[in-house]
Amino acid sequence: MTRTRSRAVVLDQACAAAVDLARSAVEENVRPEEIGEHLGVEGEGDRVVTHYFACLDRAYRGWRWAVTVTRAARARNVTVSEVVLLPGTGALLAPPWVPWSERLRPGDLGVGDLLPATEDDVRLAPGFTETDDENERQVIFEYGLGRARVLSPLGRDLAVRRWHAGEPGPHTPIAHAAPAQCSTCGFYWPLAGALRIGFGVCANEYAPDDGRVVAADHGCGAHSEATVAPPQAEPAAPILDDHLYDLEETPAADLAGSVDDDSSDEPLGHS
Repeated sequence: MTRTRSRAVVLDQACAAAVDLARSAVEENVRPEEIGEHLGVEGEGDRVVTHYFACLDRAYRGWRWAVTVTRAARARNVTVSEVVLLPGTGALLAPPWVPWSERLRPGDLGVGDLLPATEDDVRLAPGFTETDDENERQVIFEYGLGRARVLSPLGRDLAVRRWHAGEPGPHTPIAHAAPAQCSTCGFYWPLAGALRIGFGVCANEYAPDDGRVVAADHGCGAHSEATVAPPQAEPAAPILDDHLYDLEETPAADLAGSVDDDSSDEPLGHS
């Protein structure tokens, strides 16, 4: 197997000497006092060189102007290809983009907000899933738990009225804005005994009522079946602002004057 070695880039002397041309290209976009010293050049390819200038703008400390210049084959005339502002060592940069699902914290959900659960959410399982947990098959009775006294029917009814009328109940603003009731949510854990029909415990850490007893007809935006989670959006591509540039055609006579008398049949490139 043969390996091809990458050819070393030879710094084009004509492009490397075009420091004033590169600086003037930056001055067309910003004030001259925002351009610092020439930091050096770097060869990008055949007859392609990038000049670097310090950026003195206080809002972009540590950044530098990069001006790429080039010339056509067999041509003396050097032209500007692009002007960009690049971050250097110690430059102030925006923090990495984080998807909304990773930025969310418990307690962030408010009235009218929706928190969809993904189809592969590990906290949820199909309702027909079999389990070997003995506690799932164990029958829990209302009485006979070894306590001296248990909740009476009247005490139970008073608790039901209190829980259903207060927070969290079905008459709260967040319940009215919810897409569905708690009784149909995968994070709703019904209570045992006679209260099983009307009440349960919320087991969604992102819901405002996590760990609290909620009414079956209560609800919030963190319902497990609220909607399908939207795909993770990728950061938008940068927009090229070219309103300061005028595209003009170079007359053929000017191109002929910039070519040597060398009888090479290599076609002229364009900057």
